[in-house]
Amino acid sequence: MKKLLILIALILVGNNGFAQDKLYLIFEFMKVDNEQEQAYWETEAFWEKIQEQRVKNGDILGWDLWSLQPGGENQGYQYLTVNLYNDPVKMMSNAGNFEAALKAAYPKMSDDELNEKFNNTAKSRDLAARVYLEQIAATKDNFEMPLGTVAGINLMKVADGYYEKYEKFETEIFLPMHQKEVDAGIRGNWGLMRYMLPVGSDVYASHITADMYKDYNQLFNGGGAPGPAMSEAQMQKIQEGIASRDLKYKYMATLIRKVR
Repeated sequence: MKKLLILIALILVGNNGFAQDKLYLIFEFMKVDNEQEQAYWETEAFWEKIQEQRVKNGDILGWDLWSLQPGGENQGYQYLTVNLYNDPVKMMSNAGNFEAALKAAYPKMSDDELNEKFNNTAKSRDLAARVYLEQIAATKDNFEMPLGTVAGINLMKVADGYYEKYEKFETEIFLPMHQKEVDAGIRGNWGLMRYMLPVGSDVYASHITADMYKDYNQLFNGGGAPGPAMSEAQMQKIQEGIASRDLKYKYMATLIRKVR
């Protein structure tokens, strides 16, 4: 509870305490019934044009739509949308002029037509979970994330009081390993994100890592030669790091729409 109060206080004060080159993200996990697949595709096509205007207006940095595997109706979520920000205040307050973006995207639509589109949005999917995230580590790369990009979305649960230990493990042990793969051209990108909201003992996860590849061919065939042998001390650190978190669930995501 103390961490939550500190976080809220920082957000209310403003963005002076946050590095402006950081990336902030809203993940929205969608549940879509099989019979609503076509309607959901039409819904996201409608929203994509609005997101394009929001990017042009500086409200967001970008927007993505990912399909998730396994994604069956009894296996969690089927789709994931991501909104990207460079400012936590913009993210938390949903800053920007949505009406201006809407009118710019659909200047000829009547109010009744727009209301019908919004009603269809609600009918086509269940926005089942929304997560506010801060990216705290990432590889250095020029990965442009083309359509068809494949990402392993790993939901991690770290116990309260062990965040520093876990994040140190990811950044000091795994990040250099991922960077070598990026430099060798066998990985596109890797990033570590921490939940800003929701938080608390009942939250399903506390961190997300994303392993990105340009396609499944790079994912399965990119790693050829084995890496250098590790010392016992290195292996011990890896084991300690793995023990510091619980991998709750892993999705394989494919990028199907993108706005930048």
